[in-house]
Amino acid sequence: MFTIVKLQAINSTNTYLKDCIKQGPVKNATVVVAHHQKNGRGQLGSTWESEIGKNLTFSLLYRFKSLVLSHQFYLNCAVSLALYDCLLPIVKDKLRIKWPNDIMSDNKKLGGILIENTVKSGLITQSVIGVGLNVNQLQFADNLPNATSLKAICNQEFDLDVLLQNILNAFADKFKYIENYKFDFLNQAYHKALYNSNVLTQFTDGKSKFFGKIIGVNLDGMLLLELENGESKSFINKSIEYI
Repeated sequence: MFTIVKLQAINSTNTYLKDCIKQGPVKNATVVVAHHQKNGRGQLGSTWESEIGKNLTFSLLYRFKSLVLSHQFYLNCAVSLALYDCLLPIVKDKLRIKWPNDIMSDNKKLGGILIENTVKSGLITQSVIGVGLNVNQLQFADNLPNATSLKAICNQEFDLDVLLQNILNAFADKFKYIENYKFDFLNQAYHKALYNSNVLTQFTDGKSKFFGKIIGVNLDGMLLLELENGESKSFINKSIEYI
């Protein structure tokens, strides 16, 4: 199903794949994997650092048959859950999905996801799904104190090719739920795996600090918090941060 393209060193697998699409037709389910991603991209302009040859950094082009823009939250659920389900047998009960789609283990970041959609006439015509997963790296930059890896957790090396294939198989499985409109399952499974759900947590909006309980994520992908005064508020991605 998947066509895998392996590259030595590029700036960003998402950017490379999108540039290929601009230049001509690219087969559906094409995967670009980088041995060294020099300028990996995260959510809203953030960066993803990765030691050469130690981790999985790849992007997948996928075209759904009929995915309306208003259902893009379910795509986020499907991608997050695919990674979650693939890693759960390895990491066990420590694994969680941190809104919107970071993969966490014991309060440390194990992986991140960047989804970039092309929209036309209210439909998502194609998605470029970027994944950065810390696998065999043990040392992280000082500005990444909360990063971890599979090797750090399990004390063993992992075969990157085998892990990639397992993740892609998990993607294929979860995409069937989108194609078959089984959105309730995706929504429920995502919320079951949600990091710090119903736990009093401190946040900041850049101006002040406050406490709230995560009570869910709405269909627009906004985080729903119940504040200390009982008020419920919704927040878009990157408008608040955990402390």
